[in-house]
Amino acid sequence: MDLQDQLKNLFPEHIAEEKEVSAKDSENKIWLQEDPIICKYEKRKGKPITILEGYTGATQDFKLLAKELKQKLSVGGSFKDDKIIIQGDYRDKIMAILKEKGFNVKRVGG
Repeated sequence: MDLQDQLKNLFPEHIAEEKEVSAKDSENKIWLQEDPIICKYEKRKGKPITILEGYTGATQDFKLLAKELKQKLSVGGSFKDDKIIIQGDYRDKIMAILKEKGFNVKRVGG
């Protein structure tokens, strides 16, 4: 007996509404902010990286954004200390993706 069956037994009059969550709905739930996200370029140990910082929304949303960026660019990266670190210099592509989603982006360095 799963949780739904147990709830039906406890509350027989209650009608549960099932909502389908599409991919577009989850994209629109990311909180857009007033301040721009800072996109900067650095070299660490001689290798180029792109860093995104300055997001003031929920950490979980920023993690989802990091995952989506890494998948779209087919590169590695990580999420540490409220910063997204992408391997390689992808500032132009990242800025285009973020602007398409509705974010304000500011390019810093180089």
